Amino acid sequence: MLSNNKGQGLVEYALILVLIAIVVFAMVSGLGVKLSNTYETINSSVSNAGG
Repeated sequence: MLSNNKGQGLVEYALILVLIAIVVFAMVSGLGVKLSNTYETINSSVSNAGG
């Protein structure tokens, strides 16, 4: 039987990097929504205080 394991490590590292990228993207997306809501609240509070 012939066994070639040279590419196996590279594929595993690639899968780990893809998983990390997906997690980071999800975290940044969630943080962006919360940050946007916070800025909208601050903006409306400042607008109401000036009027």
